[in-house]
Amino acid sequence: MIGFRFSVFGFRNPSRATALDAVRSEKPTNKLTTENREPKIENRRSRPVIRRVAALLLLSGSISAYAADGHPLEPADTSSPRATLQSFITACDEIYRLILDDARELGKDVDWSTATGRLLDCLDTSGLPEYVRESGGMEAAVSLKEILDRIDLPPMESVPDMEDLGALDNPVQFWTIPRTEITLARIPEGFRAGSYVFSPDTVVNARDYYENVRHLPYRPGATKGLIEWCLTEPGSVWLAKIVHKLPGPMRTQVGGQAVWQWIGYVLCLLVTVFLMTVAYRLGRKYAVRGPEAGKVRYGLSIVFSLIAVIIPHRAERFINDDLNITGGTLYITDFVLNFVVLIATVLVIVAFCRRVAEIIICSPRINPAGLDAQFIRLLWRLFGFVAAVIVFLEGGQYLGIPLTTLLAGAGVGGLALALAAQDALKNILGSMMIMLDKPYRVGELIKAKGYTGVVEEIGLRSTKLRLLTGHQTSVPNEQMASSDIENIGRRPHIRRVCDLPLPLDITAEQAERAVGLVAGILENHEGMCDGRPPRVMLGEFSRDALNLRFFYWFGPPDYWKFTAFGEKVNKQILEKFDGAGIRLALPASKVFVTREES
Repeated sequence: MIGFRFSVFGFRNPSRATALDAVRSEKPTNKLTTENREPKIENRRSRPVIRRVAALLLLSGSISAYAADGHPLEPADTSSPRATLQSFITACDEIYRLILDDARELGKDVDWSTATGRLLDCLDTSGLPEYVRESGGMEAAVSLKEILDRIDLPPMESVPDMEDLGALDNPVQFWTIPRTEITLARIPEGFRAGSYVFSPDTVVNARDYYENVRHLPYRPGATKGLIEWCLTEPGSVWLAKIVHKLPGPMRTQVGGQAVWQWIGYVLCLLVTVFLMTVAYRLGRKYAVRGPEAGKVRYGLSIVFSLIAVIIPHRAERFINDDLNITGGTLYITDFVLNFVVLIATVLVIVAFCRRVAEIIICSPRINPAGLDAQFIRLLWRLFGFVAAVIVFLEGGQYLGIPLTTLLAGAGVGGLALALAAQDALKNILGSMMIMLDKPYRVGELIKAKGYTGVVEEIGLRSTKLRLLTGHQTSVPNEQMASSDIENIGRRPHIRRVCDLPLPLDITAEQAERAVGLVAGILENHEGMCDGRPPRVMLGEFSRDALNLRFFYWFGPPDYWKFTAFGEKVNKQILEKFDGAGIRLALPASKVFVTREES
Protein backbone atom coordinates (compact mmCIF):
# COMPACT_ATOMS: atom_id res chain seq x y z
CA MET A 1 0.00 0.00 0.00
CA ILE A 2 1.28 3.43 -0.85
CA GLY A 3 2.00 5.38 2.30
CA PHE A 4 1.91 8.99 3.40
CA ARG A 5 4.44 10.96 1.37
CA PHE A 6 6.34 14.04 2.44
CA SER A 7 7.27 16.53 -0.24
CA VAL A 8 10.63 16.65 -1.94
CA PHE A 9 13.16 18.20 0.44
CA GLY A 10 14.26 21.73 -0.30
CA PHE A 11 12.20 22.38 -3.40
CA ARG A 12 10.58 25.74 -2.74
CA ASN A 13 9.81 28.94 -4.52
CA PRO A 14 12.55 31.43 -3.54
CA SER A 15 10.06 34.29 -3.70
CA ARG A 16 7.65 32.70 -1.22
CA ALA A 17 8.16 32.38 2.53
CA THR A 18 7.07 29.24 4.35
CA ALA A 19 6.73 28.24 7.95
CA LEU A 20 10.42 27.32 7.99
CA ASP A 21 11.67 30.75 6.93
CA ALA A 22 11.23 32.21 10.40
CA VAL A 23 13.40 29.48 11.83
CA ARG A 24 16.08 29.99 9.19
CA SER A 25 16.23 33.67 10.09
CA GLU A 26 17.05 32.67 13.67
CA LYS A 27 19.86 30.31 12.61
CA PRO A 28 22.81 32.23 11.22
CA THR A 29 24.62 28.97 10.52
CA ASN A 30 21.94 27.77 8.12
CA LYS A 31 23.34 27.09 4.66
CA LEU A 32 20.03 26.31 2.98
CA THR A 33 19.78 29.28 0.61
CA THR A 34 18.09 29.85 -2.69
CA GLU A 35 21.40 30.14 -4.47
CA ASN A 36 22.81 26.82 -3.33
CA ARG A 37 19.51 24.97 -3.67
CA GLU A 38 18.30 25.67 -7.17
CA PRO A 39 21.19 24.03 -9.07
CA LYS A 40 20.55 20.79 -7.20
CA ILE A 41 16.90 20.53 -8.21
CA GLU A 42 17.61 19.22 -11.68
CA ASN A 43 19.98 16.53 -10.42
CA ARG A 44 17.70 15.33 -7.65
CA ARG A 45 15.80 12.10 -8.20
CA SER A 46 12.05 12.21 -7.60
CA ARG A 47 11.38 9.53 -5.03
CA PRO A 48 8.60 9.21 -2.42
CA VAL A 49 9.74 11.40 0.45
CA ILE A 50 8.52 9.08 3.17
CA ARG A 51 11.52 6.94 2.31
CA ARG A 52 13.87 9.89 2.67
CA VAL A 53 12.34 10.75 6.02
CA ALA A 54 12.78 7.17 7.18
CA ALA A 55 16.36 7.15 5.93
CA LEU A 56 17.15 10.37 7.76
CA LEU A 57 15.65 8.95 10.92
CA LEU A 58 18.34 6.32 10.86
CA LEU A 59 20.89 9.05 11.46
CA SER A 60 19.40 10.20 14.77
CA GLY A 61 19.43 8.91 18.36
CA SER A 62 18.60 5.28 18.87
CA ILE A 63 17.10 5.12 15.38
CA SER A 64 20.38 6.19 13.80
CA ALA A 65 21.98 2.78 14.12
CA TYR A 66 22.72 2.66 10.41
CA ALA A 67 24.96 5.70 10.41
CA ALA A 68 26.48 5.26 13.83
CA ASP A 69 26.95 1.52 14.14
CA GLY A 70 26.60 0.26 10.59
CA HIS A 71 23.73 -2.09 11.48
CA PRO A 72 20.98 -1.43 8.92
CA LEU A 73 18.79 -4.26 10.24
CA GLU A 74 18.77 -3.04 13.85
CA PRO A 75 15.25 -1.94 14.82
CA ALA A 76 14.34 1.17 16.78
CA ASP A 77 14.81 0.98 20.54
CA THR A 78 11.33 0.45 21.96
CA SER A 79 12.33 -1.45 25.08
CA SER A 80 10.67 1.06 27.42
CA PRO A 81 8.44 4.16 27.26
CA ARG A 82 11.50 6.35 27.83
CA ALA A 83 13.50 4.67 25.05
CA THR A 84 10.61 4.94 22.59
CA LEU A 85 9.90 8.59 23.44
CA GLN A 86 13.58 9.51 23.19
CA SER A 87 13.92 7.71 19.87
CA PHE A 88 10.85 9.42 18.48
CA ILE A 89 11.77 12.98 19.57
CA THR A 90 15.44 12.68 18.58
CA ALA A 91 14.47 11.33 15.16
CA CYS A 92 12.05 14.16 14.43
CA ASP A 93 14.58 16.78 15.60
CA GLU A 94 17.19 15.23 13.31
CA ILE A 95 14.80 15.38 10.34
CA TYR A 96 14.26 19.07 10.98
CA ARG A 97 17.99 19.78 11.34
CA LEU A 98 18.84 17.88 8.17
CA ILE A 99 16.20 19.80 6.23
CA LEU A 100 17.65 23.11 7.39
CA ASP A 101 21.20 21.97 6.67
CA ASP A 102 20.28 20.99 3.13
CA ALA A 103 20.92 17.32 3.87
CA ARG A 104 18.21 15.98 1.60
CA GLU A 105 20.48 13.61 -0.30
CA LEU A 106 22.43 12.31 2.70
CA GLY A 107 20.66 8.96 2.98
CA LYS A 108 20.14 8.24 -0.71
CA ASP A 109 21.92 4.86 -0.61
CA VAL A 110 20.01 3.58 2.41
CA ASP A 111 17.64 0.62 2.00
CA TRP A 112 14.35 2.54 1.86
CA SER A 113 12.12 -0.35 2.92
CA THR A 114 14.28 -0.95 6.00
CA ALA A 115 14.18 2.76 6.86
CA THR A 116 10.40 2.89 6.55
CA GLY A 117 10.07 -0.13 8.79
CA ARG A 118 12.22 1.50 11.50
CA LEU A 119 10.14 4.65 11.37
CA LEU A 120 6.94 2.69 11.97
CA ASP A 121 8.57 0.68 14.78
CA CYS A 122 7.56 3.43 17.23
CA LEU A 123 3.87 3.20 16.31
CA ASP A 124 1.17 0.56 16.63
CA THR A 125 -0.86 1.04 13.44
CA SER A 126 -3.10 -1.98 13.99
CA GLY A 127 -6.02 0.35 14.67
CA LEU A 128 -5.88 1.66 11.10
CA PRO A 129 -7.22 -0.21 8.08
CA GLU A 130 -4.46 -2.08 6.32
CA TYR A 131 -4.68 0.07 3.20
CA VAL A 132 -3.73 3.26 5.14
CA ARG A 133 -1.41 1.89 7.81
CA GLU A 134 1.76 3.33 6.34
CA SER A 135 0.27 6.65 5.29
CA GLY A 136 -1.77 7.02 8.47
CA GLY A 137 1.23 6.07 10.58
CA MET A 138 3.43 8.71 9.00
CA GLU A 139 0.78 11.40 9.37
CA ALA A 140 0.31 10.40 13.01
CA ALA A 141 4.08 10.67 13.59
CA VAL A 142 4.24 14.27 12.32
CA SER A 143 1.11 15.21 14.28
CA LEU A 144 2.51 13.71 17.48
CA LYS A 145 5.76 15.65 17.07
CA GLU A 146 3.80 18.87 16.70
CA ILE A 147 1.90 18.05 19.90
CA LEU A 148 5.04 17.27 21.86
CA ASP A 149 6.51 20.59 20.71
CA ARG A 150 3.60 22.49 22.26
CA ILE A 151 2.85 20.74 25.57
CA ASP A 152 4.88 20.49 28.74
CA LEU A 153 6.62 17.13 28.84
CA PRO A 154 7.71 15.57 32.10
CA PRO A 155 11.45 15.30 32.73
CA MET A 156 12.83 12.41 30.74
CA GLU A 157 14.22 10.77 33.89
CA SER A 158 10.64 10.53 35.23
CA VAL A 159 9.49 8.49 32.23
CA PRO A 160 9.60 4.75 33.05
CA ASP A 161 12.74 3.00 31.83
CA MET A 162 13.80 -0.64 31.96
CA GLU A 163 14.59 -0.39 35.67
CA ASP A 164 11.18 1.13 36.41
CA LEU A 165 8.98 -1.35 34.55
CA GLY A 166 8.59 -3.77 37.44
CA ALA A 167 9.06 -7.51 37.57
CA LEU A 168 9.38 -9.27 34.25
CA ASP A 169 6.39 -11.46 35.05
CA ASN A 170 4.17 -8.41 35.70
CA PRO A 171 5.58 -5.42 33.77
CA VAL A 172 3.90 -2.05 33.32
CA GLN A 173 1.46 -2.40 30.41
CA PHE A 174 1.14 1.25 29.40
CA TRP A 175 2.30 4.76 30.22
CA THR A 176 0.40 7.96 29.41
CA ILE A 177 2.00 11.38 29.06
CA PRO A 178 0.60 13.41 31.98
CA ARG A 179 -2.50 15.52 31.26
CA THR A 180 -2.89 13.99 27.76
CA GLU A 181 -4.39 10.95 26.09
CA ILE A 182 -1.12 10.08 24.35
CA THR A 183 -0.28 6.59 25.51
CA LEU A 184 2.66 4.24 24.97
CA ALA A 185 1.44 0.67 25.35
CA ARG A 186 3.28 -2.61 25.70
CA ILE A 187 2.74 -5.17 22.93
CA PRO A 188 1.65 -8.31 24.80
CA GLU A 189 2.34 -10.97 22.16
CA GLY A 190 3.81 -11.64 18.77
CA PHE A 191 7.32 -11.15 17.47
CA ARG A 192 7.39 -7.62 18.98
CA ALA A 193 6.16 -8.72 22.40
CA GLY A 194 7.49 -6.49 25.15
CA SER A 195 7.99 -3.41 22.94
CA TYR A 196 6.47 -0.08 23.98
CA VAL A 197 4.91 1.88 21.13
CA PHE A 198 2.36 4.63 20.68
CA SER A 199 -0.97 2.84 21.19
CA PRO A 200 -3.50 2.24 18.39
CA ASP A 201 -5.91 4.82 19.84
CA THR A 202 -3.12 7.40 19.97
CA VAL A 203 -2.19 6.75 16.34
CA VAL A 204 -5.80 6.89 15.15
CA ASN A 205 -6.57 10.15 16.99
CA ALA A 206 -3.19 11.90 16.61
CA ARG A 207 -4.43 14.37 13.99
CA ASP A 208 -7.44 15.29 16.17
CA TYR A 209 -5.17 15.76 19.16
CA TYR A 210 -3.01 18.10 17.08
CA GLU A 211 -6.00 20.18 16.01
CA ASN A 212 -6.83 20.68 19.71
CA VAL A 213 -3.37 22.04 20.59
CA ARG A 214 -2.30 23.80 17.40
CA HIS A 215 -3.25 27.17 18.90
CA LEU A 216 -0.67 26.71 21.64
CA PRO A 217 2.76 28.34 21.19
CA TYR A 218 5.84 26.31 20.40
CA ARG A 219 8.23 25.43 23.18
CA PRO A 220 11.90 26.34 22.82
CA GLY A 221 13.75 24.04 20.40
CA ALA A 222 10.59 22.95 18.58
CA THR A 223 10.55 21.97 14.92
CA LYS A 224 8.46 24.99 13.94
CA GLY A 225 6.17 24.63 10.93
CA LEU A 226 7.25 21.09 10.10
CA ILE A 227 3.75 19.71 9.69
CA GLU A 228 2.54 22.54 7.44
CA TRP A 229 5.59 22.20 5.24
CA CYS A 230 5.25 18.40 5.06
CA LEU A 231 1.54 18.44 4.29
CA THR A 232 1.49 21.11 1.58
CA GLU A 233 4.61 20.41 -0.49
CA PRO A 234 4.19 18.32 -3.67
CA GLY A 235 5.62 14.84 -3.61
CA SER A 236 7.42 14.98 -6.96
CA VAL A 237 9.82 17.39 -8.66
CA TRP A 238 7.78 17.92 -11.82
CA LEU A 239 4.64 18.83 -9.84
CA ALA A 240 6.64 21.03 -7.46
CA LYS A 241 7.88 23.07 -10.42
CA ILE A 242 4.26 23.76 -11.38
CA VAL A 243 3.02 24.46 -7.86
CA HIS A 244 5.82 26.88 -7.04
CA LYS A 245 4.84 29.02 -10.02
CA LEU A 246 1.28 29.41 -8.74
CA PRO A 247 0.09 32.49 -6.79
CA GLY A 248 0.61 32.50 -3.04
CA PRO A 249 -3.08 31.95 -2.13
CA MET A 250 -2.96 28.57 -3.88
CA ARG A 251 -0.92 27.28 -0.93
CA THR A 252 -3.53 28.40 1.60
CA GLN A 253 -4.95 25.47 3.55
CA VAL A 254 -8.70 24.87 3.29
CA GLY A 255 -10.22 21.87 5.00
CA GLY A 256 -6.84 20.39 5.85
CA GLN A 257 -5.42 20.64 2.29
CA ALA A 258 -3.88 23.42 0.24
CA VAL A 259 -6.00 25.00 -2.49
CA TRP A 260 -3.72 23.57 -5.21
CA GLN A 261 -4.14 20.12 -3.66
CA TRP A 262 -7.92 20.38 -3.85
CA ILE A 263 -7.74 21.43 -7.49
CA GLY A 264 -5.41 18.57 -8.38
CA TYR A 265 -7.55 16.17 -6.36
CA VAL A 266 -10.77 17.05 -8.20
CA LEU A 267 -9.06 16.97 -11.61
CA CYS A 268 -7.52 13.58 -10.82
CA LEU A 269 -10.90 12.11 -9.90
CA LEU A 270 -12.56 13.52 -13.03
CA VAL A 271 -9.82 12.11 -15.26
CA THR A 272 -10.08 8.76 -13.49
CA VAL A 273 -13.84 8.54 -14.09
CA PHE A 274 -13.41 9.57 -17.73
CA LEU A 275 -10.66 7.04 -18.47
CA MET A 276 -12.51 4.21 -16.74
CA THR A 277 -15.64 5.01 -18.77
CA VAL A 278 -13.65 4.94 -22.01
CA ALA A 279 -11.95 1.65 -21.05
CA TYR A 280 -15.30 0.08 -20.16
CA ARG A 281 -16.94 1.09 -23.44
CA LEU A 282 -14.02 -0.09 -25.53
CA GLY A 283 -14.05 -3.41 -23.71
CA ARG A 284 -17.77 -3.81 -24.41
CA LYS A 285 -17.25 -2.89 -28.05
CA TYR A 286 -14.59 -5.55 -28.62
CA ALA A 287 -16.35 -8.26 -26.58
CA VAL A 288 -19.96 -7.85 -27.71
CA ARG A 289 -19.50 -9.92 -30.89
CA GLY A 290 -17.98 -12.80 -29.00
CA PRO A 291 -15.28 -15.20 -30.24
CA GLU A 292 -16.97 -15.44 -33.65
CA ALA A 293 -15.33 -12.12 -34.53
CA GLY A 294 -11.91 -13.61 -33.78
CA LYS A 295 -10.49 -15.45 -30.79
CA VAL A 296 -7.52 -13.08 -30.46
CA ARG A 297 -9.70 -9.98 -30.64
CA TYR A 298 -12.16 -11.43 -28.14
CA GLY A 299 -9.40 -12.51 -25.75
CA LEU A 300 -7.61 -9.18 -25.91
CA SER A 301 -10.81 -7.36 -24.98
CA ILE A 302 -9.96 -8.32 -21.38
CA VAL A 303 -7.08 -5.83 -21.61
CA PHE A 304 -9.55 -2.96 -21.35
CA SER A 305 -10.93 -4.47 -18.15
CA LEU A 306 -7.41 -4.69 -16.77
CA ILE A 307 -6.90 -1.03 -17.67
CA ALA A 308 -10.03 -0.23 -15.66
CA VAL A 309 -8.30 -1.86 -12.67
CA ILE A 310 -5.00 -0.04 -13.19
CA ILE A 311 -6.53 3.43 -13.61
CA PRO A 312 -7.96 3.86 -10.07
CA HIS A 313 -4.83 2.27 -8.61
CA ARG A 314 -2.62 4.79 -10.40
CA ALA A 315 -4.97 7.60 -9.35
CA GLU A 316 -4.65 6.50 -5.73
CA ARG A 317 -0.85 6.55 -6.00
CA PHE A 318 -0.89 9.98 -7.62
CA ILE A 319 -3.10 11.36 -4.85
CA ASN A 320 -0.81 9.85 -2.22
CA ASP A 321 2.63 10.38 -3.71
CA ASP A 322 2.32 13.53 -5.79
CA LEU A 323 -0.62 15.52 -4.43
CA ASN A 324 0.31 14.52 -0.88
CA ILE A 325 -3.34 14.49 0.25
CA THR A 326 -3.68 13.70 3.96
CA GLY A 327 -6.19 13.30 6.74
CA GLY A 328 -9.77 12.13 6.38
CA THR A 329 -9.83 13.07 2.70
CA LEU A 330 -6.99 10.64 2.06
CA TYR A 331 -8.65 7.86 4.04
CA ILE A 332 -11.98 8.23 2.26
CA THR A 333 -10.34 8.53 -1.16
CA ASP A 334 -8.07 5.57 -0.55
CA PHE A 335 -11.02 3.49 0.61
CA VAL A 336 -13.19 4.41 -2.37
CA LEU A 337 -10.43 3.94 -4.97
CA ASN A 338 -9.29 0.68 -3.43
CA PHE A 339 -12.88 -0.50 -3.31
CA VAL A 340 -13.26 0.38 -7.00
CA VAL A 341 -10.07 -1.57 -7.71
CA LEU A 342 -11.48 -4.51 -5.76
CA ILE A 343 -14.81 -4.53 -7.62
CA ALA A 344 -13.04 -4.08 -10.96
CA THR A 345 -10.73 -7.00 -10.12
CA VAL A 346 -13.72 -9.19 -9.29
CA LEU A 347 -15.34 -8.28 -12.62
CA VAL A 348 -12.09 -8.97 -14.47
CA ILE A 349 -11.90 -12.44 -12.94
CA VAL A 350 -15.48 -13.21 -13.95
CA ALA A 351 -14.97 -11.80 -17.45
CA PHE A 352 -11.69 -13.69 -17.90
CA CYS A 353 -13.29 -17.02 -16.97
CA ARG A 354 -16.19 -16.35 -19.33
CA ARG A 355 -13.83 -15.59 -22.19
CA VAL A 356 -11.77 -18.71 -21.54
CA ALA A 357 -14.93 -20.82 -21.67
CA GLU A 358 -16.13 -19.26 -24.92
CA ILE A 359 -12.72 -19.65 -26.57
CA ILE A 360 -12.65 -23.35 -25.62
CA ILE A 361 -16.17 -23.83 -26.96
CA CYS A 362 -15.07 -22.39 -30.31
CA SER A 363 -13.32 -25.71 -30.97
CA PRO A 364 -14.82 -27.48 -34.03
CA ARG A 365 -15.40 -30.60 -31.93
CA ILE A 366 -17.75 -28.82 -29.52
CA ASN A 367 -21.31 -27.84 -30.40
CA PRO A 368 -21.80 -24.28 -29.06
CA ALA A 369 -25.41 -25.11 -28.13
CA GLY A 370 -24.65 -28.60 -26.89
CA LEU A 371 -24.42 -30.15 -23.47
CA ASP A 372 -20.61 -30.17 -23.43
CA ALA A 373 -20.55 -26.45 -24.18
CA GLN A 374 -22.97 -25.73 -21.35
CA PHE A 375 -20.92 -27.88 -18.98
CA ILE A 376 -17.75 -25.96 -19.89
CA ARG A 377 -19.54 -22.64 -19.36
CA LEU A 378 -20.91 -23.77 -16.01
CA LEU A 379 -17.54 -25.08 -14.84
CA TRP A 380 -15.65 -21.88 -15.71
CA ARG A 381 -18.41 -19.68 -14.30
CA LEU A 382 -18.27 -21.63 -11.06
CA PHE A 383 -14.49 -21.31 -10.97
CA GLY A 384 -14.72 -17.57 -11.62
CA PHE A 385 -17.37 -17.16 -8.93
CA VAL A 386 -15.26 -18.95 -6.31
CA ALA A 387 -12.14 -16.96 -7.25
CA ALA A 388 -14.10 -13.70 -7.18
CA VAL A 389 -15.50 -14.47 -3.72
CA ILE A 390 -12.02 -15.24 -2.37
CA VAL A 391 -10.62 -12.00 -3.82
CA PHE A 392 -13.56 -10.01 -2.47
CA LEU A 393 -13.15 -11.41 1.05
CA GLU A 394 -9.39 -10.80 1.06
CA GLY A 395 -9.87 -7.31 -0.36
CA GLY A 396 -12.54 -6.56 2.23
CA GLN A 397 -10.13 -7.46 5.00
CA TYR A 398 -7.50 -5.21 3.42
CA LEU A 399 -10.00 -2.34 3.40
CA GLY A 400 -10.65 -2.82 7.11
CA ILE A 401 -13.92 -4.71 6.89
CA PRO A 402 -13.72 -7.63 9.37
CA LEU A 403 -13.87 -11.07 7.80
CA THR A 404 -16.64 -12.08 10.20
CA THR A 405 -18.75 -9.17 8.97
CA LEU A 406 -18.13 -10.12 5.35
CA LEU A 407 -18.96 -13.77 6.00
CA ALA A 408 -22.06 -12.85 7.99
CA GLY A 409 -23.16 -10.48 5.24
CA ALA A 410 -22.45 -13.12 2.61
CA GLY A 411 -24.38 -15.70 4.68
CA VAL A 412 -27.43 -13.48 5.15
CA GLY A 413 -27.30 -12.34 1.54
CA GLY A 414 -26.83 -15.89 0.35
CA LEU A 415 -29.80 -17.09 2.41
CA ALA A 416 -32.01 -14.31 1.08
CA LEU A 417 -30.84 -15.02 -2.44
CA ALA A 418 -31.44 -18.73 -2.00
CA LEU A 419 -34.98 -18.16 -0.73
CA ALA A 420 -35.75 -15.72 -3.54
CA ALA A 421 -34.24 -17.92 -6.23
CA GLN A 422 -35.24 -21.43 -5.19
CA ASP A 423 -36.61 -22.28 -8.62
CA ALA A 424 -33.51 -20.92 -10.34
CA LEU A 425 -31.25 -22.95 -8.05
CA LYS A 426 -33.33 -26.07 -8.67
CA ASN A 427 -33.00 -25.54 -12.40
CA ILE A 428 -29.24 -25.04 -12.10
CA LEU A 429 -28.93 -28.26 -10.11
CA GLY A 430 -31.15 -29.96 -12.67
CA SER A 431 -28.83 -28.68 -15.41
CA MET A 432 -25.86 -30.17 -13.61
CA MET A 433 -27.65 -33.54 -13.34
CA ILE A 434 -28.48 -33.45 -17.04
CA MET A 435 -24.89 -32.56 -17.88
CA LEU A 436 -23.57 -35.45 -15.81
CA ASP A 437 -26.18 -38.03 -16.92
CA LYS A 438 -26.53 -36.77 -20.52
CA PRO A 439 -29.94 -38.31 -21.29
CA TYR A 440 -30.15 -36.23 -24.48
CA ARG A 441 -28.08 -33.92 -26.63
CA VAL A 442 -28.73 -31.02 -28.97
CA GLY A 443 -30.24 -32.25 -32.25
CA GLU A 444 -31.84 -35.40 -30.80
CA LEU A 445 -35.57 -36.17 -30.98
CA ILE A 446 -37.05 -36.84 -27.56
CA LYS A 447 -40.35 -37.31 -25.79
CA ALA A 448 -40.66 -35.68 -22.37
CA LYS A 449 -43.40 -34.05 -20.29
CA GLY A 450 -45.92 -34.77 -23.03
CA TYR A 451 -43.85 -33.06 -25.72
CA THR A 452 -42.17 -34.61 -28.75
CA GLY A 453 -39.53 -32.49 -30.40
CA VAL A 454 -35.94 -31.94 -31.37
CA VAL A 455 -33.60 -30.52 -28.71
CA GLU A 456 -32.39 -27.11 -29.87
CA GLU A 457 -30.60 -25.80 -26.77
CA ILE A 458 -29.72 -26.97 -23.27
CA GLY A 459 -29.37 -23.93 -21.04
CA LEU A 460 -28.72 -23.45 -17.35
CA ARG A 461 -32.40 -22.86 -16.67
CA SER A 462 -34.32 -24.82 -19.31
CA THR A 463 -34.19 -27.09 -22.33
CA LYS A 464 -35.64 -25.74 -25.57
CA LEU A 465 -37.50 -28.17 -27.85
CA ARG A 466 -38.60 -27.66 -31.43
CA LEU A 467 -41.90 -29.53 -31.63
CA LEU A 468 -42.99 -31.45 -34.71
CA THR A 469 -45.63 -28.76 -35.19
CA GLY A 470 -42.83 -26.21 -35.61
CA HIS A 471 -43.44 -24.51 -32.29
CA GLN A 472 -40.68 -24.05 -29.73
CA THR A 473 -41.22 -24.86 -26.08
CA SER A 474 -39.01 -24.52 -23.00
CA VAL A 475 -39.13 -27.10 -20.24
CA PRO A 476 -37.40 -26.23 -16.91
CA ASN A 477 -34.37 -28.42 -16.33
CA GLU A 478 -35.57 -29.23 -12.83
CA GLN A 479 -38.57 -30.99 -14.43
CA MET A 480 -36.50 -32.56 -17.18
CA ALA A 481 -34.09 -34.06 -14.64
CA SER A 482 -36.95 -35.70 -12.69
CA SER A 483 -39.11 -36.89 -15.61
CA ASP A 484 -39.04 -39.97 -17.83
CA ILE A 485 -37.37 -39.10 -21.12
CA GLU A 486 -37.75 -41.16 -24.28
CA ASN A 487 -34.78 -40.41 -26.50
CA ILE A 488 -36.07 -41.20 -29.97
CA GLY A 489 -32.97 -39.80 -31.60
CA ARG A 490 -30.78 -42.56 -30.17
CA ARG A 491 -32.80 -45.52 -31.50
CA PRO A 492 -30.74 -47.80 -33.79
CA HIS A 493 -33.74 -48.60 -36.01
CA ILE A 494 -37.49 -48.03 -36.44
CA ARG A 495 -39.90 -50.89 -35.87
CA ARG A 496 -43.27 -51.25 -37.60
CA VAL A 497 -46.08 -53.38 -36.23
CA CYS A 498 -49.15 -53.71 -38.44
CA ASP A 499 -52.38 -55.74 -38.23
CA LEU A 500 -54.26 -56.71 -41.43
CA PRO A 501 -57.91 -57.72 -40.71
CA LEU A 502 -58.87 -60.82 -42.69
CA PRO A 503 -62.55 -61.70 -42.93
CA LEU A 504 -63.83 -64.41 -40.58
CA ASP A 505 -65.08 -66.52 -43.49
CA ILE A 506 -61.59 -66.79 -45.02
CA THR A 507 -60.39 -70.32 -45.67
CA ALA A 508 -57.24 -71.83 -44.18
CA GLU A 509 -55.56 -71.96 -47.60
CA GLN A 510 -56.32 -68.29 -48.20
CA ALA A 511 -55.05 -67.32 -44.78
CA GLU A 512 -51.84 -69.30 -45.30
CA ARG A 513 -51.37 -67.74 -48.73
CA ALA A 514 -51.89 -64.25 -47.28
CA VAL A 515 -49.10 -64.90 -44.79
CA GLY A 516 -46.80 -66.11 -47.60
CA LEU A 517 -47.55 -63.05 -49.77
CA VAL A 518 -46.67 -60.61 -46.99
CA ALA A 519 -43.56 -62.60 -46.04
CA GLY A 520 -42.43 -62.51 -49.69
CA ILE A 521 -42.87 -58.75 -49.86
CA LEU A 522 -40.74 -58.25 -46.70
CA GLU A 523 -38.04 -60.79 -47.57
CA ASN A 524 -34.65 -59.04 -47.76
CA HIS A 525 -36.45 -55.74 -47.78
CA GLU A 526 -34.86 -52.32 -47.99
CA GLY A 527 -33.32 -51.18 -44.67
CA MET A 528 -33.49 -54.63 -43.09
CA CYS A 529 -31.36 -54.84 -39.91
CA ASP A 530 -28.92 -57.69 -39.29
CA GLY A 531 -30.30 -60.15 -36.76
CA ARG A 532 -33.81 -58.72 -37.04
CA PRO A 533 -35.62 -60.44 -39.96
CA PRO A 534 -39.27 -59.53 -40.59
CA ARG A 535 -41.96 -61.58 -38.82
CA VAL A 536 -45.37 -62.45 -40.30
CA MET A 537 -48.01 -64.53 -38.46
CA LEU A 538 -51.69 -64.95 -37.89
CA GLY A 539 -52.75 -63.17 -34.78
CA GLU A 540 -55.83 -63.17 -32.59
CA PHE A 541 -59.43 -63.53 -33.63
CA SER A 542 -61.50 -60.50 -32.96
CA ARG A 543 -65.24 -60.06 -33.13
CA ASP A 544 -64.98 -58.82 -36.69
CA ALA A 545 -61.84 -60.35 -38.21
CA LEU A 546 -58.77 -62.56 -38.03
CA ASN A 547 -55.68 -60.37 -37.61
CA LEU A 548 -52.63 -60.98 -39.77
CA ARG A 549 -49.74 -59.29 -37.89
CA PHE A 550 -46.35 -58.49 -39.37
CA PHE A 551 -43.21 -56.82 -37.92
CA TYR A 552 -40.18 -55.38 -39.59
CA TRP A 553 -37.26 -53.20 -38.51
CA PHE A 554 -35.92 -50.40 -40.65
CA GLY A 555 -32.45 -48.89 -40.37
CA PRO A 556 -30.78 -46.51 -40.22
CA PRO A 557 -33.60 -44.73 -38.37
CA ASP A 558 -34.46 -42.16 -41.02
CA TYR A 559 -38.12 -41.41 -40.38
CA TRP A 560 -38.97 -40.18 -43.88
CA LYS A 561 -37.30 -43.12 -45.61
CA PHE A 562 -39.11 -45.39 -43.19
CA THR A 563 -42.52 -43.90 -44.09
CA ALA A 564 -41.73 -44.09 -47.82
CA PHE A 565 -40.85 -47.75 -47.48
CA GLY A 566 -44.04 -48.37 -45.47
CA GLU A 567 -46.08 -46.83 -48.26
CA LYS A 568 -44.37 -49.11 -50.76
CA VAL A 569 -45.14 -52.19 -48.64
CA ASN A 570 -48.80 -51.20 -48.31
CA LYS A 571 -49.22 -50.86 -52.07
CA GLN A 572 -47.61 -54.22 -52.71
CA ILE A 573 -49.85 -55.92 -50.16
CA LEU A 574 -52.96 -54.49 -51.81
CA GLU A 575 -51.77 -55.57 -55.25
CA LYS A 576 -50.84 -59.10 -54.15
CA PHE A 577 -54.07 -59.62 -52.18
CA ASP A 578 -56.18 -58.33 -55.06
CA GLY A 579 -54.46 -60.72 -57.50
CA ALA A 580 -54.99 -63.66 -55.13
CA GLY A 581 -58.63 -62.81 -54.48
CA ILE A 582 -58.01 -62.12 -50.82
CA ARG A 583 -60.00 -59.32 -49.37
CA LEU A 584 -59.59 -57.45 -46.15
CA ALA A 585 -62.41 -57.46 -43.62
CA LEU A 586 -64.51 -54.43 -43.23
CA PRO A 587 -65.55 -53.36 -39.74
CA ALA A 588 -68.93 -54.91 -38.87
CA SER A 589 -71.43 -52.20 -38.06
CA LYS A 590 -75.12 -51.66 -38.40
CA VAL A 591 -76.78 -48.30 -38.98
CA PHE A 592 -80.37 -47.86 -37.94
CA VAL A 593 -82.31 -44.94 -39.41
CA THR A 594 -85.62 -44.01 -37.84
CA ARG A 595 -88.11 -41.35 -38.67
CA GLU A 596 -89.97 -39.60 -35.95
CA GLU A 597 -93.54 -38.56 -36.59
CA SER A 598 -94.11 -34.91 -35.99
